[in-house]
Amino acid sequence: MIIDCHAHLVPPSLLDAIRSQAANFPSIRLIEEGGSLGFSFAGGKPTRPVSKPLSDVPARLQWMDTQKVERQVVGGWLDMFGYETPAEEGARWSRLINSHLAQAAKSEPRFIPLATVPLQNGTLAAEVLREAHASGFRGAMIGTQPKGKGGVLDDPTLAPFWEAANELGSIIFIHPVFESGDDRVHDYGMANAVGRITDTLIAMSRLIYSGTVTRYPNAKIVAGIGGAALPYVIGRLRRNYSLDKDKLGDPDAALAALYYDTIVQDTRTLRFLADVVGADRIMMGSDMPFPIGDLAPLKIVADTQFSDSERAAINGGLAQRLFGI
Repeated sequence: MIIDCHAHLVPPSLLDAIRSQAANFPSIRLIEEGGSLGFSFAGGKPTRPVSKPLSDVPARLQWMDTQKVERQVVGGWLDMFGYETPAEEGARWSRLINSHLAQAAKSEPRFIPLATVPLQNGTLAAEVLREAHASGFRGAMIGTQPKGKGGVLDDPTLAPFWEAANELGSIIFIHPVFESGDDRVHDYGMANAVGRITDTLIAMSRLIYSGTVTRYPNAKIVAGIGGAALPYVIGRLRRNYSLDKDKLGDPDAALAALYYDTIVQDTRTLRFLADVVGADRIMMGSDMPFPIGDLAPLKIVADTQFSDSERAAINGGLAQRLFGI
């Protein structure tokens, strides 16, 4: 079974529901643009509008057929996770998104949904994650910066969320957010090319050094975009750890415990990732429908030096086991 482990979906029914239920979300301003919606959360900077490919299910299925992808893991769109909103409102927002992702997966069983959670509050995030598992989700996609720009995933108040993920055996896919935290990347297309990498690297490094990765071994944490720069900087991470072992988590143990996707756009890089973390920790992914992703995701796996058994695991075997398909 060929499985794309990393994609995004905004069901059309969700957009209709957001419009009809806008009064339930007073901190979220809807911005109609070109027939689609953008959002402003708690008075913050407006998001991009939801692009047509995020919601075009027939085109999505046609692409999957062309690429010979049998199943696709779909999270929501990070721009609209709304971590800046008040916690209770954020929980309602997450539940609304999850209900429509679940409905989309029920209507089209080729989709494997990942829930969203109100990461601005660890207790509510745990509650929503438990609800999601009870309704059939196997985990959640979360952004790198809870509570908005500058938030950190090792925030002690998020302990209830990580404890729930560990107890449930959740797949927790960590994904960069639109604002990387560094304004220098807002030229030359660098927000996508570089900002997503630095954002993920910082978030993951904090989870590693705080001991979060190894403290919750039953949570299956996926470091998106090939683990960002983690494999490349493992030497520096290890050196830093050696200088303060009493206070820092072990980066080698953490990298061995994480999972990764193939979205690195270079066969040498993918081979290096496998050399560092093991090919058995890698899953094929596209980041569909975004152009910065890999919209022919089987090709890099075919062109990289892997054994037949490694290739089969990357292209779907590992994802099939993790998601219980």
